[in-house]
Amino acid sequence: MSSYREERRADVAAQAEQARKDAEVRAAQEREDRRLELEAKLKAKEIAAEQRRKDDEVKAEQARKDADAKRRQEQADKRARQQEKERASAARRARIGKLTGWLNANPVTAFVAFVMVCSIVPAVISQVGALSHANVNVLLAALLSAMLEGTAWALTFMGKQAEDAGRPAGKYRVATWVTAFLAAGVNYWHWADALPNDKWVAFVFAGSSLIAIYLWDMKTHGSHGKTTEERRREKARRKHLADRRKHHKAIAEEADRLLSALPFESVTDEEAFETAWRIKKGAEPGLSAEVYANATNARVALGAAFELGEQVRPELVRAGMLASLYNPLPGSPAQGIPALGPSSPLPALQRPSEGATALAGIGMYGSEAASKKARENASEKPGGNTGGNASGNGPRGRSDEELEALLPQALKVAAELVAEGNQISAAALSKRVGIRRDDARRLRDRVIAERKLKLVDGQGADAAVGA
Repeated sequence: MSSYREERRADVAAQAEQARKDAEVRAAQEREDRRLELEAKLKAKEIAAEQRRKDDEVKAEQARKDADAKRRQEQADKRARQQEKERASAARRARIGKLTGWLNANPVTAFVAFVMVCSIVPAVISQVGALSHANVNVLLAALLSAMLEGTAWALTFMGKQAEDAGRPAGKYRVATWVTAFLAAGVNYWHWADALPNDKWVAFVFAGSSLIAIYLWDMKTHGSHGKTTEERRREKARRKHLADRRKHHKAIAEEADRLLSALPFESVTDEEAFETAWRIKKGAEPGLSAEVYANATNARVALGAAFELGEQVRPELVRAGMLASLYNPLPGSPAQGIPALGPSSPLPALQRPSEGATALAGIGMYGSEAASKKARENASEKPGGNTGGNASGNGPRGRSDEELEALLPQALKVAAELVAEGNQISAAALSKRVGIRRDDARRLRDRVIAERKLKLVDGQGADAAVGA
């Protein structure tokens, strides 16, 4: 029994211990639950506070953004208003500048318009008063006065439009002045009857109907005439055409035939005359075969004249200098007539001069001096400066009889050299005739002597004819 009781007490004690432990566990669990619940509440409060803080920050940021947007919008609106003001100011300045520029460029038109207004308004009012004084209704008087003045100005502008279009405007100008004088008569009659002792007032009001028309007519017709220079040029052009028909009648008639044959306005008068000149003369206008022939003959004669001074070399140089000094044409004597220009077919007319005696074809200092160019040309040919020649002459050269037989050929060659603007040199004769240089020198002297004789004989014959 005692053991049972002990076991019973042990069981009770164990149960009590277990109950105590369970109570402690439950107490601990409750404390933990309360702690967790408290922590959860604290955490929830912290989260709510953080959320409220974030919400406040978002609201503040949004408010700041709204304020910035509002400020930017206000600034944009302000800039837009400022730009609009500037545009309006610029447009106003542009209009003023345009008006000022127009006034500066057209002061006559501006003042004419001002005087016209000051003339028309009193004229109309005066006519209304004149018709009212004749017991005409005021409205009818105003309409009739406007009709009278308006008719004058309608005719004026119609005439200006016709003139600008190239149509006759005389009838419009006549009708304008008739209407203006009619209006002036009405004003004069009214004021002469109203103020018989002050006739000048009637003339003033009559003039108010004429001054505006007069100013406009002077502006549209008095400022569009030809200038003095234009009239001078027109007069010179008419004289030129008259002289052309007088001096070149056949060519002018040919030009007229061309103009009548070709389609209307397909060519100008100048083009037709130039074409007719080419048909008749075969050269540029102003030139002809006779002009070229005279120029060539004059050069040949001048060259022959210089040949006379061959043996008097100082006098020859002096003559050449004087010829250049007193030359009436620009440039040197060998440059030719300016009108010929580069179109001259003769090499002698195109080549520049090498000196006054170059025209004679006898070199710079006479018959014994060949030009440097002729020497170079002769030295380039085989046998040009050797002891032999093209015809196989011996060392002794040709005899006087043989040279006399070659003289006609040499004269022809000399004429060709002068026409080409070259000098009559031994080298040139040697090359063209085909003889030795020494023989060519002797032959050149004979050629020059022969040309002198011909020139002297020709002058003697001219003197005999003149006598």
